Formats: sequence, C-alpha cells, structure tokens
Amino acid sequence: MTSPSPVLGRLRSEPALDRPDLLADPVAAALVGWPPASQVGVVGIDPDLADTATMSEAYDVPLAAGVNCVLVGGTRAGEERVAACLVRADTRADVNRVVRRMLDVRKASFLPMDRAVEGSGMEHGGITPVGLPPHWRLLLDARVLDVEVAVIGSGVRRSKLLLPGARLGDLPGAEVVTDLAG
Repeated sequence: MTSPSPVLGRLRSEPALDRPDLLADPVAAALVGWPPASQVGVVGIDPDLADTATMSEAYDVPLAAGVNCVLVGGTRAGEERVAACLVRADTRADVNRVVRRMLDVRKASFLPMDRAVEGSGMEHGGITPVGLPPHWRLLLDARVLDVEVAVIGSGVRRSKLLLPGARLGDLPGAEVVTDLAG
C-alpha cells in the first residue's frame, strides 16, 4: 500500500515508484528494492531552479527542509575512500575535521564534478543518497533524521524527492553522525 505522497511548500509530490521517468536510473532501481519507498514522493521542477537556495525560494520550501548530499573523497595508501555526506541545507559538512577523520585520510575534499557524476550515475545538482554505489560510505548528520519532510535530489535536475527525514537513516549502509555538520 502506498502512503500519501509528501507535500512541502508549493511542492506536491506523487509516488516516486509511479514516476521512474523523473528519476535517474540508479535511483529508480534502488527505490524498487527499498522497503520505505512507499513513503517517497517525487515532484517535477524547473531544472534551472534545482540548486538548493534557488529551489527553496522558488517553491516556498524552508531551507532547513532541504537535505544536501555532498560527495567527499580522499586517499589512504593509494586507496580512494569516498563518502556521501547528508546535511541539512542550512548547515555545512565538516569536511576538514569530521569527514576526514571518519574516512581516515590525510586530506578530504569535495569530489570534482566529473568524478561525482561518473561515479554516481547521476546529474550534477541532482545527486542523492538513494542509489549511490554500495562501496561509498553514507554519512548522515543526525539532524537530518528530524526533518519532517526532507527534500533531496532525485538523480536528475528536473525533479526532487520528498520523504520523511527519518527514512534517510534506513538507507543501506547509513551511518548517523552526531556532529557531521556545523
């Protein structure tokens, strides 16, 4: 049974499982096998408004409802270590201290756009934690779990996913971190 689709600001979603045309392929595939997928809605947006602050203003969505997925990487002994970090849009991931320590690398930095797009199979500006490669770590700032209706990427710039923030903790491999963001 599908739950009612989430609504936030001027975003009125429909069940994501019913609209694979609004999802990147890895996102659609991941949702099919994810038990909480019935609580995930998708809404089409203007792709020129996909960036968080612009989308929040255009669709009357509080910035604190946005959950950004930033990809961070570093190397240790020649091995690349990548993490997707989920933080509320009104905060920033503590890459230099917390993420670096969790990845156990000397230097952590945001993945270059071409590497992030290629590795995720998603569009820049639409990268989401749903459907990321399983060997990438998934670090969630604990505050994202408290977001009543979270807005995240859908893998493409032309839509967004809406879901209870608590469900982000149910994503495969999710690690909740108390102070991931500042």
